[in-house]
Amino acid sequence: MQRKKASRMSVLNIGIALINIIVFSPGLMAVKITGSTALATAFGITVLFMSCLVFFYGNYKILTGQVRKIKTREIQSREDFIYALEQNKYKKTFSNDIQIILDQIERFQKKKLTIKDVLLQKFDRNEMSFGKFHGSILNVEEIFFINVKSIINKINAFDQCEYNKIKDGSLAGKFSKQFIDSKLAIYNEYISFVKSSLEDNEEIILKLDRLLLEVSNFNSLEEGELENMAAIKEIDELIEKTRLYKY
Repeated sequence: MQRKKASRMSVLNIGIALINIIVFSPGLMAVKITGSTALATAFGITVLFMSCLVFFYGNYKILTGQVRKIKTREIQSREDFIYALEQNKYKKTFSNDIQIILDQIERFQKKKLTIKDVLLQKFDRNEMSFGKFHGSILNVEEIFFINVKSIINKINAFDQCEYNKIKDGSLAGKFSKQFIDSKLAIYNEYISFVKSSLEDNEEIILKLDRLLLEVSNFNSLEEGELENMAAIKEIDELIEKTRLYKY
């Protein structure tokens, strides 16, 4: 988020500088505050005044502006997932994990599109086998993003500030060691859950890799052959196993 603020401030300030260069440069408009006419003087002073006003007000609004926080229940699109993850990047415990999840989302989308493209080379869009396959991929995508949403829930609930106090010993002497160890165990469960979920996502992506390999090995596929592929059976088993999964 800080990077976005810095980028917006850079655009604003460069824009103000360019306007002043155009207005006051001798080779361009060459306006002088002590101009030859009252109109030129007034115009020059107005440009300087507005530049100062926009500079101070614009930078202030960017620095103090509230960043939109998206709640997990409001997530609907892939862009919402990405935004929800990026707004938690300040939590150092999960910063690397969040980057991995963002990479997983990108890789999943690429593989999904590649598999669809390869399959359309072998099946007509209206064929039953393509419909079954495409439905399976959409179900896997739903499972993938349910998993991502579970991760976001855990990261949202994780109190980075309190965790830092436990780790740096700030709470030592204020509470018993048993109490501090209990709190640390809870935070470690959050961390373990996220790590485990990352591996689950990688397993899903690996299943797509296997399916893509099997599909691409065939020059043509007969009706019914797709359903008997080992990779598609793995995907169907995954869907069945997680059908009742709730985040």
